[in-house]
Amino acid sequence: MLLNTINSELYRDLPPSQIVPRLADEGVYIASESTIYRVLRQEKQLAHRGQAKPRKHKKPDSHIATSPNQLWSWDITFLPSQVRGLYYYLYMIIDIYSRKIVGWSIHSEQSAHHAANLIEQACIDEGVERDQIILHSDNGSPMKGATMLAKLEMLGIKPSFSRPSVSDDNPFSEALFRTVKYHPSFPLTDKFETIFDARVWVIKFVAWYNHTHMHSGLKFITPHHRHTGTDSIIMPKRHNVYLQAKAKHPERWSGNTRNWQLPSVVMLNANRKNRSCDRPLKGSEMAAA
Repeated sequence: MLLNTINSELYRDLPPSQIVPRLADEGVYIASESTIYRVLRQEKQLAHRGQAKPRKHKKPDSHIATSPNQLWSWDITFLPSQVRGLYYYLYMIIDIYSRKIVGWSIHSEQSAHHAANLIEQACIDEGVERDQIILHSDNGSPMKGATMLAKLEMLGIKPSFSRPSVSDDNPFSEALFRTVKYHPSFPLTDKFETIFDARVWVIKFVAWYNHTHMHSGLKFITPHHRHTGTDSIIMPKRHNVYLQAKAKHPERWSGNTRNWQLPSVVMLNANRKNRSCDRPLKGSEMAAA
C-alpha cells in the first residue's frame, strides 16, 4: 500500500516531506517520513522526485596568463569595525600572473557601482587597452550587477565567473584575503574605528604586499618584481649563486641545485587538457632570460 500511494499520480513527484502532511490533511497516516525514505532507499527510488532536476553548474573555463595584465581576479571581503554589526567592505583586484594588487577600494556597502569604478581606475593605472583583460570573480550581486557588466563591456573586458558557492574557482583572491587577515598588523581585537582608519591600513598593506612581501607562490620574489619583469634578472642570479656554491663544495650536494625557475604560464581553473601548459622555464630559457 505504501509504495502504491507514494508512486501514485498524485504523489510520485513529491518528496516524503511533502507527502506525509498532505496525507494527514486527508485524514490518512500510512508511515512516517523516515519510514518512507527507508522504503524508497530499499527500492532504489531515492532520487530527485520532482520534475525540476537539480541544476548542474559546470566548472568555469580555464584561462591562461603568460604576462601581466592579461588575467585579473577580484573579490570583496569585510573588515571589522568597532560598531557591532557594522563592517567595511574591501574590494581588491589581483593580477594572477604577477600576484600584484592592481586595484583596491573600501566602502561601507557592497555595490556594483563601486566595483565598476574600481575596475575602470585599475585599467587606467595599468594602461590596459580594450580586449586585453579577462576578469574573474565569484557570483555575487556586485559582480553581476547591471552597472558592473555594462562597465566591463564598455572597457572591452571579458568577464569570467566561478560556480555558485565554490570558492576554489577563485583561489587567487581567496589566498590574497587570507594574507590580508593573517598579516601581523591586522586588527583582530581593536578593529577599525573608522573607514578612514581602514583605508590607511590597506594603503600600508598594499605597499608591503606589492613591494616587500617575498611571495612563496613566486619562489620568493615580490609581485612588483614579477609584474615589471625584474624577475628575469633576479632568478638567473640566484641560480648562478647556487651553481657556484655547488662547484666550490660539491660534497654538500646530492643532486641538482635549488630550482629557482618560475612558470612561464599561469593558469586559472586548469583542466586535464591544458594542465600541462603550466610549466617552468627550461634551463636554456632561464640562461637566456
